Amino acid sequence: MKTLAKKIRVISLASLLMLFLAPLFAQNSNGYITINGNLKDAKTKNALFFAYIAIPNSHVGTVSNSEGNFTLKISPLLNASEVEFSHLGYITKLVPVETLMQGNTEVLLEPASIPLDEVTIRPIEVEKLVADAIAKIPYNYSDNPNMLTGFYRETIKQRRDYISISEAVLDIYKAPYKNFSGADRIKIFKGRKSTNVKKADTLAVKLQGGPRVSLLLDIAKNPDILFFEDYINYYNFTLEDMVTIDKKINYVIGFAQKEQIKEPLYYGRLYIDTKNLAITNAQFSLNLDDKDEAAKLFVLRKPRGVKFTPTSTSYHVNYIEHNGRYYLNYVRNELSFKANWNRRIFNTNYTVVAEMAITDRDLSNTNKFPYRETFKASDILAESVEAFNDDDFWGEFNYIKPEESINEAIKKYGKRLKRLNME
Repeated sequence: MKTLAKKIRVISLASLLMLFLAPLFAQNSNGYITINGNLKDAKTKNALFFAYIAIPNSHVGTVSNSEGNFTLKISPLLNASEVEFSHLGYITKLVPVETLMQGNTEVLLEPASIPLDEVTIRPIEVEKLVADAIAKIPYNYSDNPNMLTGFYRETIKQRRDYISISEAVLDIYKAPYKNFSGADRIKIFKGRKSTNVKKADTLAVKLQGGPRVSLLLDIAKNPDILFFEDYINYYNFTLEDMVTIDKKINYVIGFAQKEQIKEPLYYGRLYIDTKNLAITNAQFSLNLDDKDEAAKLFVLRKPRGVKFTPTSTSYHVNYIEHNGRYYLNYVRNELSFKANWNRRIFNTNYTVVAEMAITDRDLSNTNKFPYRETFKASDILAESVEAFNDDDFWGEFNYIKPEESINEAIKKYGKRLKRLNME
């Protein structure tokens, strides 16, 4: 069990370093078009978050934020006529670019139902299905290296106020999945930060590893995160449902640690294509029943007199299929916790969120950049980029549209920067 605990610590996905203390669309001068919109459920009108928005037959895309809003920048070189919208459990929809440019940017997706004649009901051994899906990773995912462009954002909130916002466009060398060979590399192409949007009290919280941590969520590349060598002895698996994803039927496999296992493990759902057994999505959380043990997986360093108590975690990863192979598409991890100083009455609540969307993919120009240029596991993004106050900072690069609360925080910080520059 000691080996298991050590393994979990290495792959805890969110090591924290705690120290002392526009128009609807626009055409840019470079020619690319920017489309802003909102994605909703056609029946309930609820916002659809973490949906994928892409140009068909290309590797260009982005995701909707937690409010369903999105921004997509389209290069004229793509000759794009349509934009594709897809979300787990919904029918994929194509919308003409011209329609979106006319201001019709509320996009409604219809829930997908599974016709009974498409489903073959048969007894399945769920544990074997998961084992087969893991065994087929080398055949279902890219067997060649990829060069990816990613957009990454991490935010830290103290109660309801943002105390740190950091963003970066990333170059990512993605090693082949076959035999899980080679290590991925990541470097910052362009980044910015807004720290102390609201000054924190006494405790500074920083996320170590940043985008490197997000890459660990690629469970097809790093299956040991969830399913280490003898995982069958630790997890129970159940067939919960079947859903449609990108017009393909997927098993929904639930998993949770067995009752006799006391160390904190993960629980959640895997989405597995019924035909090729590719893992298309995963959503999971860490079991926090033993909060003291769980806390050891997150805290790298903290001041004396502070008790760290995790209150919730969530992790999300999905993949996109292209020409019969699956590629990493979007990852998100979130941690909420309480920090309590000795002899203080009130706890302080914090939330750390990191998300990364793959916005472009190059399958031909795949030269690995030097290790010295990579973002290291010990690096902190907020200490690696400069402060920002530029509305068009990202230029032609696609990014995840900020939530309104983040936008307001950035505006406040921008005004403060202007005042400082005038002094």
